[in-house]
Amino acid sequence: MEKFSPFFCRRTCWSLNQKDTIRQICEESVLCLFYAAFTHECTTAKANTGDCYIYSSGINLMNKLEKREQDAEVKPEVKKERKVVRKLYPNSALFSKWGDELSEEEQKEAEGLFQRYGYNAFLSDRLPLNREIPDTRPPRCAEKKYPEVLPTVSVVLIYLDEALSVIKRAIRSIIDKTPQRLLQEIILVDDHSSNEDLMEKLDEYVNSIHEERTDLVKRVRHSQQLGLTQARLSGWKMAVGDVVAILDAHIEVHVQWAEPLLARIKEDRTVILTPVFDKVSFDDLTLNPYIPAADAFDWALWCMYESFRPEWYARKDDSQPGKSPSIMGILVADRKFFGEIGSLDGGMKIYGGENVELSIRVWLCGGSIEVIPCSKIAHIERASKPYLPDLSVMMKRNALRVAEVWLDEYKHNVNVAWNLPIENHGIDIGDVSERKKLRERLKCKPFQWYLDNVYPMLDPLDNLLGYGALINDLNLDLCVDQGPVPGNTPIIYSCHFYQPQHCFYRTDGQLYIGGIKSHKYNNNRCLVDLATGVYPGLYDCKTAQQKKFAMLWDFKQGGPIQNRETKRCLEIGIGEDGYYKLFVQKCSGQKWKIQNLIKNN
Repeated sequence: MEKFSPFFCRRTCWSLNQKDTIRQICEESVLCLFYAAFTHECTTAKANTGDCYIYSSGINLMNKLEKREQDAEVKPEVKKERKVVRKLYPNSALFSKWGDELSEEEQKEAEGLFQRYGYNAFLSDRLPLNREIPDTRPPRCAEKKYPEVLPTVSVVLIYLDEALSVIKRAIRSIIDKTPQRLLQEIILVDDHSSNEDLMEKLDEYVNSIHEERTDLVKRVRHSQQLGLTQARLSGWKMAVGDVVAILDAHIEVHVQWAEPLLARIKEDRTVILTPVFDKVSFDDLTLNPYIPAADAFDWALWCMYESFRPEWYARKDDSQPGKSPSIMGILVADRKFFGEIGSLDGGMKIYGGENVELSIRVWLCGGSIEVIPCSKIAHIERASKPYLPDLSVMMKRNALRVAEVWLDEYKHNVNVAWNLPIENHGIDIGDVSERKKLRERLKCKPFQWYLDNVYPMLDPLDNLLGYGALINDLNLDLCVDQGPVPGNTPIIYSCHFYQPQHCFYRTDGQLYIGGIKSHKYNNNRCLVDLATGVYPGLYDCKTAQQKKFAMLWDFKQGGPIQNRETKRCLEIGIGEDGYYKLFVQKCSGQKWKIQNLIKNN
């Protein structure tokens, strides 16, 4: 059997899937770890050099452990005392639950690679390329039969400075788990990596694959970094398969991942599909199953998960496709339809928003989006994106670009979400004239149709009057702030203009402090006058309504903020400690301004 170094030891039982099958047991004397077959039979594997026992089922587990203890009493083993290794990076996220057995030199190497890639490349380099991952699909998926004749698929893997072993594992999983008759090609798109391993060493691996199957893998390398959108477009343009699957390179596909996608596109070429992701932890690279859910977004156009519509749950079959407002970035589409619908917006830069732009366009212009629960992909969740430390810079720019083309009268909601002025925000979104012409040419529906029919849970924010920092004329350096969380007392604090100081005034008189939620089912926090003291309160709006707190305020730009019920005003003053405090008290004529005004009431 293959030998593994000591750091693989885990003194734990891992319970996997609904059957609570115990997959791996390692005790203190373990010197190695083997991955057991995922079966219901109780099997044991013993290393040539150690005492590592792997159990693929929990059947008779206690009996086996007891027997081993009895044997140990008869033939006692002399155990070497373990050397205590100093922790070099106690605050590193990489070592919070992994790496107890590493030497100091191994810790240095592992941490360096972690900072470079955002995941555990040290461990990845030591795992088999064809490692087994558990089948986490809904049970009914294994019973499904698919047509023998299906469209072919070109798989596009995009990357920028990934670890070589991660890319190789992605390629190997695709080859091993995609029927040869369906896999047209694998296209590697390198968005100008600087990692030398991705040159000659990757070429060598590709050449070894071509000994199995000639010209299966094709390569594209950008001469400069162009970003995710352009990388995906490069792969799509090179593809020749009937269907194109555009994936990240830090993935592993599950068994029978392709067939449900190809069968659905064979039924309807206008549907854009996305598999269900399983999360691969960035530290120990273990797999954490995710249940099927729709992909969605908030008004900042950040991605999020969302429940399917009620009719999906009513079917009581979690293996069935579900309609989705959006995709997360990994997508599968009929190659020609993808071009007909406008592919991707080449004006997007680096990262963010391109998936939401595609999703809205597909729904408005004649297509649809579905999540396919029987297609699962394991995806490494990075601790950080080293190639773009501050994602918000490009995300903000791209979101404004999407809003200008597709969101119609709701486009200012993106400004609200990012706390940007509606006019003169100072961000260059590039030329969108061609994208607007595309919308006209495709005869797309208005965005209101999308809100009504596809994503009704997205709050239109149509009764918002003003947003941003709330500042009193007595001291222009101080802003209303949500205060400590958890807590229910807002404060006045030095202005920093981040989310805790974002305020929102609505036409009904509610005043939110500390951010605004994008969805109707979410609860915002409302400013209230408790009427029993001198300090205001900050409570969930639904709670405030239930308790009948005084939560409605009258406010016009440059005027006082007065509670409609108590008639007291929100004001500032010097407290006993000599610092400014936020009070509710008899109105003295203090004036407030909110940072961004949509309309004055």
